[in-house]
Amino acid sequence: MKLDCVVFAAHPDDAEISAGGTILRLVDAGWRVGIVDLTRGELGTRGSGADRDRETELATRALGVHHRSNMGFPDGRVEVTVAAREALAGVLRQHRPDLVLAHHPEDLHPDHGACGRLAREAWYLAGLQRLAEKTPEHGPAQAHRPRQLFHFQGHVPFDPTVVVDIGPVWERKVEVIRCYATQLQPRDSQDQGQHFLFGADILGRAETKARYYGERISRAYGEPLFHAGPLDAEAWGWFQGPREA
Repeated sequence: MKLDCVVFAAHPDDAEISAGGTILRLVDAGWRVGIVDLTRGELGTRGSGADRDRETELATRALGVHHRSNMGFPDGRVEVTVAAREALAGVLRQHRPDLVLAHHPEDLHPDHGACGRLAREAWYLAGLQRLAEKTPEHGPAQAHRPRQLFHFQGHVPFDPTVVVDIGPVWERKVEVIRCYATQLQPRDSQDQGQHFLFGADILGRAETKARYYGERISRAYGEPLFHAGPLDAEAWGWFQGPREA
């Protein structure tokens, strides 16, 4: 399936929490968006693997994305290997997106950082024709390098290249995150959210971040994205005719 955007996420719910508003806005704008989770999140302290699968299905429908798949990498053990990066490159050759979204390579969760590095390396490798021809087990033999790769924010703040105004879809993003009900509620009386670095309130942290970055662009809610290196002003439509007064 040809997709306009592919989102690589380490675990089910990462894409929704960190980039759910951007995904919703892209889908609303007519983009064909797909999410590729690297693991099933089976080591999660809360809920079972079956719970996570069911919740992912609910969230996928709520987002309205056109494709979702799982690489089946082991949770908590995602590594930047030749095999893994070639597998992700195969995904990009198969779906031929113009835009890739992935974790930032610098993150306190090793799976998140590894996903970001894998996405960056796969983005480059997907454009090598001879490698595509040598690895038919990882998708089509026709090279394709997406036009842009942006990283979304996890545990470590960064100064964003762009901030997406997610005010128009904020309530919908909240409902998408709520699909992961087992991750939002304490497991038992002993569960104080210790497996989260900054507390157990996922929705509260998501709102704090969205309000902070929204304020930076004079909007109610925003999602930060980072692009390594300069961007072409022409590509952002700066010179496409007169602007409204």
